[in-house]
Amino acid sequence: MDGYERTAQADPQDELAARLRLLQELSGLGVRALARDAGLSSSSLSRYLNGQTVPPWPAVVALCRLAKRDPRPLRPLWERISHPLPAPPKSSRQVRPLPRNDLPRDVADFTGREERLAAVLAALDSHRVVSVDGMAGVGKTCLAVHAAHRLAADFPDGRLYVDLHGFTEGRPPLDPDSALRMLLGALDVPSERVPQEGLEQLAACWRSELAHRRVVVVLDNAADVDQVRPLLPGAGDSVALITSRNRLLGLDEVPPVSLDVLSPQESAELLARASGDPGGPDGRLARDPEAAAEVLRLCGHLPLALRLAAARLRHRPGWTVGILVERMAEGAGEFDTAFAMSLRQLDRSQAHLFRMLGLLPGESFDEHVVAALAQVPLRVARAMLEDLLDAHLVQQPTAGRYRLHDLVHQHARRAGAEQDSADDRERALGRVLDYYVHAAAAADAAMPFLSPARAARAGDPPAELPRFTDKNAAIAWLVTEYANLIAAFETAAAVGADLHVCELPRFLRAYFARRCGTTHLNVLFERSLAAAERLGDPLRLAEAHSDLGFARYHAGRMAEATAAYETAGRHVSRSGDVRAEAELAIRRGYLSWDAGHVDEPLELFRLAGKLYEKADCPTDAAHAAASEAWTMLQLGHREEAARRARDVLRTPHTDPAWPPALTARITLGVAIAHEEPEEAARQLEQALALAREDGHLHNQAWCLNCRGVALRRMGRYEEALASHREAFALLDELFEEHWKIHFLNGYAETCRLAGLPEEALRLHRQALDLAPRLGNRQEEALAHEGIATLLDATDAAGAAEHRAAGRAVLRDFGAR
Repeated sequence: MDGYERTAQADPQDELAARLRLLQELSGLGVRALARDAGLSSSSLSRYLNGQTVPPWPAVVALCRLAKRDPRPLRPLWERISHPLPAPPKSSRQVRPLPRNDLPRDVADFTGREERLAAVLAALDSHRVVSVDGMAGVGKTCLAVHAAHRLAADFPDGRLYVDLHGFTEGRPPLDPDSALRMLLGALDVPSERVPQEGLEQLAACWRSELAHRRVVVVLDNAADVDQVRPLLPGAGDSVALITSRNRLLGLDEVPPVSLDVLSPQESAELLARASGDPGGPDGRLARDPEAAAEVLRLCGHLPLALRLAAARLRHRPGWTVGILVERMAEGAGEFDTAFAMSLRQLDRSQAHLFRMLGLLPGESFDEHVVAALAQVPLRVARAMLEDLLDAHLVQQPTAGRYRLHDLVHQHARRAGAEQDSADDRERALGRVLDYYVHAAAAADAAMPFLSPARAARAGDPPAELPRFTDKNAAIAWLVTEYANLIAAFETAAAVGADLHVCELPRFLRAYFARRCGTTHLNVLFERSLAAAERLGDPLRLAEAHSDLGFARYHAGRMAEATAAYETAGRHVSRSGDVRAEAELAIRRGYLSWDAGHVDEPLELFRLAGKLYEKADCPTDAAHAAASEAWTMLQLGHREEAARRARDVLRTPHTDPAWPPALTARITLGVAIAHEEPEEAARQLEQALALAREDGHLHNQAWCLNCRGVALRRMGRYEEALASHREAFALLDELFEEHWKIHFLNGYAETCRLAGLPEEALRLHRQALDLAPRLGNRQEEALAHEGIATLLDATDAAGAAEHRAAGRAVLRDFGAR
């Protein structure tokens, strides 16, 4: 779309008009056809194309979609010209206050490599991607990270780092799908805009996000070409630095930069700088040049080994270089000499902790998980990590986070296997898995979802867990620990820790709803169900089938959700657990409504409320009451819906965006729109503000569409249309197309009453196409009725046919 990007005019309004004319050209449609498909009048579109009038933003989005172009590059230009609607406030999900910076710290003693550094920077300047290869410990990551820090000022939109674990002993390489989801999450791309399935679609989304940003990305420790190719940027100014032990020959378009060991002069300089040697004739290295040369030889001129050796000199001022050589000579090879000597400086507890670190799943770690691993207080874990950091046995990429170099990790695992009993290692790993389940449960409790999970039951809670003061702190922890939590899940599955496999996904539901979409959640719950079947406990089986149905429902897989809920019901009866029965009832209520039933959803929500009260769960009962109020509103019982919604709003809760309160505000606003328009508008504006602050695009779209319905009932049709269009501009960003089914018919009704029958007919027909595929009989019947109403004046036979079809849909699926 080069012309789209190149078009430029002196006047911003002329420039926008020129870009819109280019969109028309790209669409291949005439003005009338383009206006019809975009839901605009021909006269309005003509004024937009001629620069006489500034279009509303939803109209720009509609035109971009018809031309199959991304509207986001036009947003700054449009905002400079006009704001037909107040710009929505920035939410934590929409704009981060600061760009993401995941780069590990740049080493203070970076030495030599001037020629290789220049080659890396030149390759990035010409190709925007470079591959650095070389043997383990030769300094590939150090060079790539140093170059990235040099470039950081020129890439203000993000500095990202991901360890692909191509050669990490004890864990498989990170698959491209997971890597892309991590990278998109690091850019704070909402899950709704991330494709649910397909590596090609994910890679395209990643390239699209990079195309309008300036980001530097370090892809560390790549296994092969297939792992790294989907992660490369496409058009735009972003750059990527790849490191690998192998030459990535299949990336013909990526210049390679190969690293060898340091030269003798560079090695000597690094040893001096890292050991704190002052230089000159009085320095330890100068006083014994032969021993210094032997240190370089024993380290094989490898930067990592040199830093390990230098750490010993720095912390042993009484040592001569000759003593260092004697200690190193006991090792077996270039790295082992420095590594073994460093280990010998540790006391027993430090050495044991170091070996146990080789058991940790995931990438980086903090003091909390180390305290659980070693069964020591937090302050002791912190002090021991600092000792290991001083010995260069652990790295500290960012404050409070630690990691092991691959070679160090390999030695830790091997030393643990040789020196620690299998029972000792198994218990230590069990404590780590316990920690991640209980920490995730604590985070989940700080950001309650639509029926908070019960307390963790797998293993024993650690002595100290992270403290989450609010949901934002919990989200931040989950973002940081996401890769570790998934690695813990995989580890639990591998070692047969079925209790942990059952429980961990339950505590990630709220996080997945905000950040990760539904596809991965379906996969986790499938495996959680398999673990529950092995355990054979009726309650766990009930929860696992219910959770899988929940994931299926949110992915638009209604038939599978129905089957899962039916199976869950049988196990709930066997378990006798009232809370599990209540949770299943509320979930079945949503599914029943979408299936076209009328009375059953209300009965299920009321049953859920009674069961939650019986289980002494008042906040959960409020979830059921809010769902009951919303259903009453859909059935036309507005007074009762408003009364029930007000009851929910009187339920005390610390989070203003608590889901029942949000549902109640939306319900109340729509229910009283005709009788109390000012109060209705206040409730809906507050709900929208809370949804934006909370960052849910789905909830924002829901609020905007309901505001459109309420404004329609007030007779304010133009404002109602604007609200609907703003909602659909959000929905157009989502890859989960099935969410539109909840809003199409309401939008269509507003169009009909606002005098746009063709647009109303198009929206109803879109709903009629989508609803049967999703099994949503309620919306299918509404679409038939909406089309019939539109056809009454011009096609009586067609209207009768659609009304009959709508009644048949509800009758066939048991609606009363």
